[in-house]
Amino acid sequence: MSNALQLPIIDLASPDRFSTANSIRQACIDHGFFYLVNHGVDEELVKKVFEQSSNFFSFPIEEKMKLAIKNHRGYTALYAEKLDTTLTTKGDSKETFYVGPLADGLNQWPLEEDLPSWRSTMETYHQKVLSAGTKLLSLIALSLKLDEDFFGKVGALNEPLGFIRLLHYPGSGDLDSSSEEVYGASAHSDYGMITLLMTDGVPGLQICREKSKQPQVWEDVPSISG
Repeated sequence: MSNALQLPIIDLASPDRFSTANSIRQACIDHGFFYLVNHGVDEELVKKVFEQSSNFFSFPIEEKMKLAIKNHRGYTALYAEKLDTTLTTKGDSKETFYVGPLADGLNQWPLEEDLPSWRSTMETYHQKVLSAGTKLLSLIALSLKLDEDFFGKVGALNEPLGFIRLLHYPGSGDLDSSSEEVYGASAHSDYGMITLLMTDGVPGLQICREKSKQPQVWEDVPSISG
């Protein structure tokens, strides 16, 4: 059974950086998660990203597999990943497409004639979210009582390994019918410094604030616009 909760809202554009940093610190202590607003990724771009993502995932599996993952870039099919390895299920019921750092030439892209503007949309989104993440990290540094340019000074931002993970969760009608439990993305803690998660308003996202506590309590995270 899950309960809906209201997470703190952090304003990335607030002029009071120390107050914002303190709010981030408290949010991370109390919840481990927070909403981020005024992040500089405009709604029109987000809408285009979701549309282009949907366009790709609607392709036949044979077409998608032409961009099968290599160098951690490209497509992974339904059930190919299982984030919670303790489960006996065959895998997570999601498809994924990975886009990594833009400068290293390792990304795979759909053909322009198949999906016009797909690559340029994802590249713009990558740049905008990376910029938001960099701003957020300076506030996280302040929240840890460090200089705001700490992560830059130690070289953590020299070649940032920022990844977009486009995710598609098919509806239950599109999945194999079986008696086993179905997880879109099973329980996990993300790797890397931060995760910035954009949703399209469809419910399903849950968090567990105390993962070592048994039984675990999973809470619904409502989507809020922006």
